[in-house]
Amino acid sequence: MSSRLAIFLATFFYVGKCPVAPGTLGTLAGLLIAVALHSWPAAYVGVMILVTVLGFLACGPAEKALGKKDPGCIVIDEVAGIMVALFLLPLSWPVIVIGFFLFRAFDMFKIWPANRFENMGGAAGIMLDDLMAGIYTNIVLLIAIRWAMRM
Repeated sequence: MSSRLAIFLATFFYVGKCPVAPGTLGTLAGLLIAVALHSWPAAYVGVMILVTVLGFLACGPAEKALGKKDPGCIVIDEVAGIMVALFLLPLSWPVIVIGFFLFRAFDMFKIWPANRFENMGGAAGIMLDDLMAGIYTNIVLLIAIRWAMRM
């Protein structure tokens, strides 16, 4: 993969090149995709897998081309992570808003084992910690939704 293509994909079509809060904007881009595809589960799964695979393929070469470990402009990991976070959840405004903020918190604080994944380096280190943050978010939201339904 050429370095130009890797950077284009890893920055999620240059969303990550925004000088202000690129990770948050990447998360927002993924959230919009998740909401748009929510009614089509097969398409959701397909896009989620495609974004994840492209992330694993592009992040390593992009990181090398940019000359920095896990540069902030690489946001395809946030796109994949938020899609995992909202996967198979009943989307409502509270779920979307809480999911967004929970995912950003889990992404920033890197609770074990996400912190160990981040230390792997390369594409795996970039992608796996955000996918783990997505799993954490999904689990917390599932518990909260089930708890709220019992009230």
